[in-house]
Amino acid sequence: MKGNHEIYMREALREARKGLGKTHPNPAVGAVIVRNGHIIARGYHKRAGTDHAELVAIKRVKGRIKPTDVLYVTLEPCNHYGRTPPCTHAIINSGIKNVVIGMKDPNPGVKGGGVEFLKRNNIRVTSGILEQECKRLNEAYIKFVSTGIPFIVAKSALTLDGFTATRNGDSKWITNEKSRAFVHRLRAQVDGIMVGIGTVLKDNPLLTVRMVRGSQKNPVRIIVDTHLKIPHNSEVLNDESTETILAVGQRVPDKRIDSLKKDHVSVIKCPMSRNGIDLLELMKRLGKREMVNILVEGGATLMGSMIRERLIDKFYIFKAPRVLGGSDGIPLAKGRGPSTIEESLRLKDVRFRRFDQDMLIYGYPDYPQSE
Repeated sequence: MKGNHEIYMREALREARKGLGKTHPNPAVGAVIVRNGHIIARGYHKRAGTDHAELVAIKRVKGRIKPTDVLYVTLEPCNHYGRTPPCTHAIINSGIKNVVIGMKDPNPGVKGGGVEFLKRNNIRVTSGILEQECKRLNEAYIKFVSTGIPFIVAKSALTLDGFTATRNGDSKWITNEKSRAFVHRLRAQVDGIMVGIGTVLKDNPLLTVRMVRGSQKNPVRIIVDTHLKIPHNSEVLNDESTETILAVGQRVPDKRIDSLKKDHVSVIKCPMSRNGIDLLELMKRLGKREMVNILVEGGATLMGSMIRERLIDKFYIFKAPRVLGGSDGIPLAKGRGPSTIEESLRLKDVRFRRFDQDMLIYGYPDYPQSE
């Protein structure tokens, strides 16, 4: 029976992925209802405030629910009143008697477990089916509700000899169009895009979602600018399609800050560490703004600081078949690194994907355990 459970849970996961990047600050959840070995209804959570996946699937069943029907859902049904009523009540009222769950809800702020409530109401519950896949789908949500800190994804594009740009800062384009389209899909799935002021001064980027079909929300732009050097004519200050947050040091004069403020531009004054803005404190403050996941796109100074502070949760590194052939290009990260290879940061759970001649390497940092 476990094999059948996994087949249908994979279909529920397929539904859940349709909501990635659209359910902020909720998790992406999918559900299917199975009758006699056939899926008779599907559903996924489209955005916060709308029906959850279980209710969408229940509403799509033609006719009445039968006692032998089975509901598969990637995340434990909620048992509390939020923007919508509890899904556990909807399940019980529907007549469903069998529920299969991928993973339990890790949110410590949710009182009353959905599984326990269903069992007390004579619902047969099986949980832990494809649990790791379900957790991977909502890895950002899990970290956020557990720590209050956003899940941080680092993205970089490198030549074969390890540079993100030439000595003059030219980087357009290291990777091909398919790789760049994938990056825009990543942008569409996060709450914020973070870059250092060097990237803004060099490239004057928009940091918006393009290259993706259909209307997409633009993530919030976060510019780490310790001394507030950003020019008034920067795209990120003048494009009103999304919010821009400037993270600056405590000593930046209020007069300078006030001159840049607009309806879509805000400033976070951050405490300082030895090497600049206290990035961990910045992450905590962004978490208080309900930013669940953030994509760090550069530059080298910011990337180096984020790596050394162990703030990166996942890496997406593109390698393109180009060679600069010199030693003065711009690397992925700047700053003081380890003195031996043994001390270097390893990635785990590594996977590979090709975009024509480009290679994407993605995985999770295996940070050494603190003694």
